[in-house]
Amino acid sequence: METSRAARYHPRVAYLIDPRQNAFPPPEAADPSGLLAIGGDMSAERMLSAYASGIFPWDEYRGQPLWYSPDPRFVLEPKAIHVRRSLAKIIRRGDYTVRLDTAFDEVLAGCAHAHRPGQLGTWIRPRYARAMRELHALGVAHSAEAWRGDELVGGVYGLSLGSIFFGESMFARASDASKVAFVTLVRQLDAWGFTLVDCQAETEHLGTFGAEHWPRPRFLATLAEGLGTPTRLGPWELTIGDVTG
Repeated sequence: METSRAARYHPRVAYLIDPRQNAFPPPEAADPSGLLAIGGDMSAERMLSAYASGIFPWDEYRGQPLWYSPDPRFVLEPKAIHVRRSLAKIIRRGDYTVRLDTAFDEVLAGCAHAHRPGQLGTWIRPRYARAMRELHALGVAHSAEAWRGDELVGGVYGLSLGSIFFGESMFARASDASKVAFVTLVRQLDAWGFTLVDCQAETEHLGTFGAEHWPRPRFLATLAEGLGTPTRLGPWELTIGDVTG
């Protein structure tokens, strides 16, 4: 889950995707930056095939999707999440109310329009956004939202396949709002028996929650095992109480 993404395209090493097929090259074929392939569409079928293979879209190059599979992979085991004392206090105090899947489009838009230091524009482009909305309608993509009264002040979204959650992006319009949404989501995932949150690439604040780098073979093995669990389709609702840990 990146808060700032900048695609790097190296045409000599990227595979060209056949638009007539949903197949991808093996993740091990990615270059050192994680770039694996370019091209194809962002249909629901292709997106699901990608995530199930440990691959995700990350920006575009000249209108063509770029597909990545970085090594190592930045991941978080839900049972191992670390919540710092100051954040736990905010959660206990009830500064924000967290809901699931009640404002997916708004969370997607919030992530797309959020200002990211060092980032020019957004990688959440119209084609990608349409694909995510379609996956949400299918019950596969989900949002966790932080509300202050009737105002949406932060959130996070991603995909769920088996016992794996693929975090995509988050945004905040109030202090720690996205972090509260993230902690609540991860605690709920843990309660449901999820085994891994794929954060994709390292960010500093996700590292504070206990996310760590896994080598690609370990990530792919855990992904394959997790896909053996039935996917919990949406809409999701919170079933937990205290999330401070």
